[in-house]
Amino acid sequence: MKKVYKVIIEKDSENYFVATVPELPGCHTQAKSLDTLMKRVREAIALCLEVEAEKTPSAEFVGMQMVEV
Repeated sequence: MKKVYKVIIEKDSENYFVATVPELPGCHTQAKSLDTLMKRVREAIALCLEVEAEKTPSAEFVGMQMVEV
């Protein structure tokens, strides 16, 4: 059975795309293009699940907000 994971994608100061999977702490990757990033994030998720032995996540990702201070 497949599971869908939410992925946060940002662009760093060196123009790399950086993907983070909030449901899997420590699960992240980077690439110069979005196509390559999506391939790599699938690989990263699979590796994180192997390491974590498919633990149930302790928290469900709900969303993000922009906060101006």
